[in-house]
Formats: sequence, C-alpha cells, structure tokens
Amino acid sequence: MNTNEERQRYSKEELAEFEEIILEKLTNARKEVTFIKETLSRRNDSGTDNTASQSKMLEDGADTAEKESLNQLASRQMKFIQQLENALIRIKNGTYGVCIVTGKLIPKERLRAVPHTQHSIEAKLQRND
Repeated sequence: MNTNEERQRYSKEELAEFEEIILEKLTNARKEVTFIKETLSRRNDSGTDNTASQSKMLEDGADTAEKESLNQLASRQMKFIQQLENALIRIKNGTYGVCIVTGKLIPKERLRAVPHTQHSIEAKLQRND
C-alpha cells in the first residue's frame, strides 16, 4: 500500500476515542435537558398566584419569555442529542468520520471539536457559498 494514499477509515482505537468523547457529550447534554425540564416544571408550579397588579403582569411577561427561551434551549439540546446518537450509530457501522460530500476522512481535530459532524471544512464551506 502506498504510504501517500489517504486512509478511508479510522482505526478501532481511534473510533473508541471518538466514542468516548461522544458519550461524555451525550451525558452532559442529557443532564442539561433534565435540568431545563425541571426548571420549567418548577416555573409552571409556581404560577398559581392570581394577583392582578401591573408588576405581576410584567413578571408574567418576563416569565413567559424565559419559558420560551428555556423551551428553545431544550429543543436545541434534544437535536444535539439526536446528532450525537446518530454519530454513535456511524461508529458502529463504520462510516464515522467520513465526509458525506467529499468521501474523505474528516480531520481528527474537527471531529474532536464537533464530534457529530458529517462534513469536512471544505464541504461545509461549499455549502455556505
């Protein structure tokens, strides 16, 4: 085999490293979603006071905006969790780390930073043009 020829796949040892990174990120993301859901639940429980003052209306408005923000954050985290879980599947089926546009290996540095990516930097830049 020519040493200049690019590798097509990461080794089992390399994949194990990426799997560890992904599992850690999954654990953290799931904890964050749980925390957000608990926070939203507490906010819903405390919203039973019906004093009709101007400040209460302002608080309700701020509370609604905060709930909306927390829901958006939870939604983003759930999407991130799904992307990480999909990356674990790609590790199992041997397609992890291969750019779906160029077919080349995505550099390790990029995968360490964005372990769920399916695009090399060059493919990502092509998409943004």
